[in-house]
Amino acid sequence: MGGKRPTAKDILVKYGAKLESQMGESDREVGGDGYSQEYQRFKGEMVPELNRYEKWARSLGNLIKIRVAEKDRIKVQKYLDAAHLDVTPSQALTLSLLSMLTVFFATVLIAVAYYFIKFPAGLEGVSFTQLSDLSLFVFLGMIASLFVFYYTSTMPKRLANIWRLQASAQMVPAILYVVVYMKHTSNLERAVRFASQHLEGPLALDFKKVFYDVEIGKYSTIKQSLESYLESWREYSPEFVESFHLIESSLFEPSEARRVEILEKSLQVILDGVYEKMLKYSREIRSPLTNLYMLGIILPTLGLALLPLASVLLQGMVRWPHVFVLFNVIIPFFVFYMVSQVLFKRPGGYGETSTLEMNPDYAAYKSKKPWLIAGIIALPFFILGILPFLFQFGFFVDTLGLQSDYSFQELGIGFLGEGNVFDFKVIEGQTKGPFGLGAILLGMFIPFSIALFLNIAYSGKTKRLIKAREDTKQLEKEFANSLFQLGNRLGDGVPAELAFGKVAVSTQGQKSAKFFNLVSQNIQQGGMSLESAVFDRKRGAIIYFPSALIATSVRILIESVKKGLKIAAQSLMSISQYVKNIDKINERLKDLLAEIVSDMKSNMTFLAPLLAGIVVGLSAMITFILNKIQGLQVEQGTDAFGGLGFANLFDIFNLPNMVPPYFIQLSIGIYIIEVIFILTGALVVVDSGKDRLREKHELAKNLKIGILLYLATAFISVLALSVLAGFALGGLGG
Repeated sequence: MGGKRPTAKDILVKYGAKLESQMGESDREVGGDGYSQEYQRFKGEMVPELNRYEKWARSLGNLIKIRVAEKDRIKVQKYLDAAHLDVTPSQALTLSLLSMLTVFFATVLIAVAYYFIKFPAGLEGVSFTQLSDLSLFVFLGMIASLFVFYYTSTMPKRLANIWRLQASAQMVPAILYVVVYMKHTSNLERAVRFASQHLEGPLALDFKKVFYDVEIGKYSTIKQSLESYLESWREYSPEFVESFHLIESSLFEPSEARRVEILEKSLQVILDGVYEKMLKYSREIRSPLTNLYMLGIILPTLGLALLPLASVLLQGMVRWPHVFVLFNVIIPFFVFYMVSQVLFKRPGGYGETSTLEMNPDYAAYKSKKPWLIAGIIALPFFILGILPFLFQFGFFVDTLGLQSDYSFQELGIGFLGEGNVFDFKVIEGQTKGPFGLGAILLGMFIPFSIALFLNIAYSGKTKRLIKAREDTKQLEKEFANSLFQLGNRLGDGVPAELAFGKVAVSTQGQKSAKFFNLVSQNIQQGGMSLESAVFDRKRGAIIYFPSALIATSVRILIESVKKGLKIAAQSLMSISQYVKNIDKINERLKDLLAEIVSDMKSNMTFLAPLLAGIVVGLSAMITFILNKIQGLQVEQGTDAFGGLGFANLFDIFNLPNMVPPYFIQLSIGIYIIEVIFILTGALVVVDSGKDRLREKHELAKNLKIGILLYLATAFISVLALSVLAGFALGGLGG
C-alpha cells in the first residue's frame, strides 16, 4: 500500500471537521429527535395564558432594572421555574411596580384635571357632596393600584399553583403508563418517552423537557435529568418522587417476580399518598371556608339591611356610589383574597386529567358566537332595567307620547298605594331617586340580564365539550372491563386482530362495543393493520372515541404483542385492574370532599340569594314607610304625628337623603353574581383541580339557579312587605 500513513493528528483533524459539520447541521435542525422544536411548540400551544404574562413582564420589566433582595429573588424564581415562565424575578417585580404606579398616577391626573375643569375658582362654592365624590374617586384609585400590585406580584405564585394542579392531576396516569410499559419492557428511558407521548398538558411537557435537557447537554443521562426534575416535586408531591424511585429500583432487581411486585408497589404508593393528602386537606379547609362564608357573604348581606336607615340618619353622607363600590369592588376583592389563600393549600395528585385544548370540539369553546347570541338575547332585559332613567329623558317620552312618571292609580293598581311608579324627587334643583316600587322591580332586570348573558354564553361554549367528556368517561369506565375480556382472549392464544371482533360480540349494547366493532371492521373489511385500524387519520376508530385511556391501552397492546400474546394479555389485565383501583380512590376522594362541596354550593346558590332577596324587600319596605310618612307630613303638616309625640323624630328621616332601594337592589344583584363567580371557581378547584371547562359549565348552572332564586325572593318580598306596610300605615292618613 503506497502513500503516507495518516497520523493521529490527521485523523483528528479530518473527523473533527466532519463532526463539526454534523453538529452544525444538528444545531440547525434543533434536535434530531424533534424534542427541541416540539418542546417550544408544545409549550406555546398548551399554555397560551402564561405567554401573555411573559410578554408583559419582558416588555415592561426591561424598562428599568430593580434589584430584588436575595431572599425574595429565590422565592420568586422558584415560582417562575414551577410555572415554566421565561421571566426573571427583577422583571416580575418591575411589572408589578409599574402597573401599580400607572393606575395610581392615572387616578391622580384624572382627579386633578377634573378639579381644575369643574372648579376653576378653587374650593369656594364646592359642596361637601362634590368634594366627597372626588375624594372617593382618589381613594378608589389607590385601592385599585394596591389591588393591581397584589394581583401582578402574586401572579407567579398563582401560575405556579395552576401548573402544579394541572400537572399533578396527571401524576397517577403517568405512573400507570410507566409501570405498565416497564412490566413488559424494563427500559426506563423508553417508558418515560412513552408516557410523555400519551399524557396531556403540563406533565407531558415536563417529561419532554427531561429529554430536552439531555439533548442540550445539561445532563448526560436520562436518569440524571429525571432526578433533577423529581427534585422540584419533592416538597409538593413526595409520593410521586417515591413512586419513581421504586420504578428506578426495579431496574436492578434480578428476579422477574420481584421486579413486577416493586412496579405494582410504586403505583399503590402514589394512590395512597394522594388519598392521605386529600383527607388532610378536607379537614383543614372546613374552618377557612366557614369563615369565608360568614365574613364574605352573610355579614355583608345583613349589613345591607341597615343601609337604608343608616343613609338617612347620616344625612346623605352615604350615597349609592359608596354602596356600589363597597359591595361590588372592595368586598369581592376581600372574598377573592380569602379564596386564594384556601386554594393555594390544595394538594395535587387528584383532579381532572383531560386537557381542554386536546378536545376535538375545542373550536366551539374558543368561538365568539355564543357571546354574540347571549348579547342579543340579554340586551332587551337590560334596557328594561334602565327604563326608569330613560323615562326622565324628554326626547324619549316626547317621541313615544308618554309621561315621565305614572301613579299606581293611573295604571289601575291602586292597591300598591298612592305613590308613583318611579318616584324621582327634585330637591334644590337636583333629581334624586328613583324611590318608587316600580323602579325597584324593573331594576331587577339588570342583574337578570347580566346573569342571562353569562349563562347563555358559557352554556353555548361548554355544552358540546362537557357532553363529549361525560361520554368519554362513561366509555372509559366500560372500556376498563372490556380490556379484561380482551386480555383473556389474548391469553387464550387468539390473535389480537381477531380478539377485537370477539370482544365486540360479548360487549354488545355497551358504548365500548362500538369501538371494538369499528376496529374489527377496519381490520377485516379494510385490510388494515391493528395500528392503522385504530389510529388511521381518516378511518381510525380513535377519531370517534377521543380517549387518552383507549389510545394508550391500544399503544401498549401494540408494543406488548411484539413480546408475545401472553405478555400482551398480562399488560391489558394490569391496565384494567389499575384503572379500577384508580376509580375506587377517586370515589373515596369525592366522598371526602362531598360534604364541603355541597355546603358551599348550597350557601352560594340557596342561602345567600335567599337572604339577599329578603334584604331587598326590607329596603323597599323602609322606603315605602318613609315615603308614606313624608307624604302625610306634606299634606297635614307636623300635626299628623304631633299627637303621637313623633313630630321631631320623623323630621330626621328625610327620604331624599336615603340610598334609593333601586341601587341597593342593583348592588346586591351584582354582588351575588360576583360571589357565584368566585365561589364556583373555588369549588371546582377544590373538587377536581384546575379545570376551565367544568368551571364555565358549573358557572352557567349556578348563575341560573342563584340569580333566579334571588330575583324570585326579592320580587315576592318587595311586593309582600310593601303591601303589608301600606295596610299598616293606612289608618295614619285618616
